[in-house]
Amino acid sequence: MEKILKIVATKKFWVEWLIMTLGMLITAIAVYYFLVPSKLIIGTISGLSIVISGISEKFFGFALPVPTVVFIINAILLVLAYFLIDKEFGIKTVYTALILGPLMGLLDKVLPYTRFIQEGTEIPSVMGDLWFDLCCFVLLLSAAQAVLFSINASTGGLDILAKIVNKYLHFDIGKSVSIAGACICCTAFLINPFRMVVIGLIGTWINGLVVDYFTATLNNRKRVCIVSKDYEKVRQYIINDLVRGCTLYEVIGGYTNEKSIELEALLTKDEFSNLMEYISKNDIKAFITAGNVSEVYGLWFKDKKKAKSHAEKR
Repeated sequence: MEKILKIVATKKFWVEWLIMTLGMLITAIAVYYFLVPSKLIIGTISGLSIVISGISEKFFGFALPVPTVVFIINAILLVLAYFLIDKEFGIKTVYTALILGPLMGLLDKVLPYTRFIQEGTEIPSVMGDLWFDLCCFVLLLSAAQAVLFSINASTGGLDILAKIVNKYLHFDIGKSVSIAGACICCTAFLINPFRMVVIGLIGTWINGLVVDYFTATLNNRKRVCIVSKDYEKVRQYIINDLVRGCTLYEVIGGYTNEKSIELEALLTKDEFSNLMEYISKNDIKAFITAGNVSEVYGLWFKDKKKAKSHAEKR
């Protein structure tokens, strides 16, 4: 209990809680306004819930509420997430997945999508066109997924299945999402015409591409290589001010045949800007190259306090 109270008392906990809540509100808006009215099935658990709701209405005469179906499916998957992935991911996803249904229910009461549907249309659509609905849904959902993945959480549902496949079968997570999503889309043949299913499959594919783009953008780092006689000043600035590590190499200039020291560091965009400003202000003569790195693994600290503490212990 004491350990839990310490975690709750941290700034990191409340920042991540706010991010998760806003992320799921965006997800709820995407699903409720751009999938539910037209019953457009994209490869998500929300899409599968719409299928189940449609099947119950078609064969049994009553439609199960989509938020309720989402809640039940996510509850089952959350148990799998806790035991098969990791506890932090499982606990965070418990929160995000369980609030999706209630948030959709809140939107249904406060601002129902029926207010935006034009009467007499063959297929109900908030934007007036299925393709516009699809684009809006994909952009909103992909942004929310990428942000939640960056803090080791997810929107639940299909993301949990993709994580499990990625961890145990070592498939690329994008491929895992696409395969699972395509399987869910195919269930829509039970309630939707062929055209609608094809649109859903295209949407699932685009969703995977956009998630990859947003994820790469959020995780983007700069690999900076600097050759300078004042490399020690630069090294001290990176270590003490930016609180980042760096690597030194002895290099030989191909033109001058002189020995020099090359310094290499991985920085965020803001840190890179600060470094360039420092070099400019201090009139440090240097040869600098920089390139983008989409993923960083291992000893990379997002929390500067942890990085500083780790350095002091060493």
